[in-house]
Amino acid sequence: MVQITLTEPAATKLKELIQKHGTTEDSFLRVYVAGGGCSGFSYGLALDNKVQDGDQVVRDNGVKVVIDDGSAKYLEGSTVDYKETIAGSGFMISNPNNWSTCGCGKSFNPAGEGAPDAHEGHHH
Repeated sequence: MVQITLTEPAATKLKELIQKHGTTEDSFLRVYVAGGGCSGFSYGLALDNKVQDGDQVVRDNGVKVVIDDGSAKYLEGSTVDYKETIAGSGFMISNPNNWSTCGCGKSFNPAGEGAPDAHEGHHH
């Protein structure tokens, strides 16, 4: 079973959203990984009320989170947080497995793509 954590602010906000926008009492948060985005993959969050075959269901902080089988391996160990800042508010997913900003090759990029300036200084 995939491990995913919801912080209290995220769970609180989700409960609000489900009350406002959820179609049924059983609405839940679906978290998925989609192709595209600046680093090759992007995370998506959606309210849903239908569990599909192969979905993994996690309950944390009183909220049901559903992750499809294909996304689960990317989301293992992630934390879903909700932050309100001056720049705007939104859900954030932090993932210790896949994200790195140091450009050492562990960032969540498809093979062959990397920081454009990583190889400067190798002129022949």
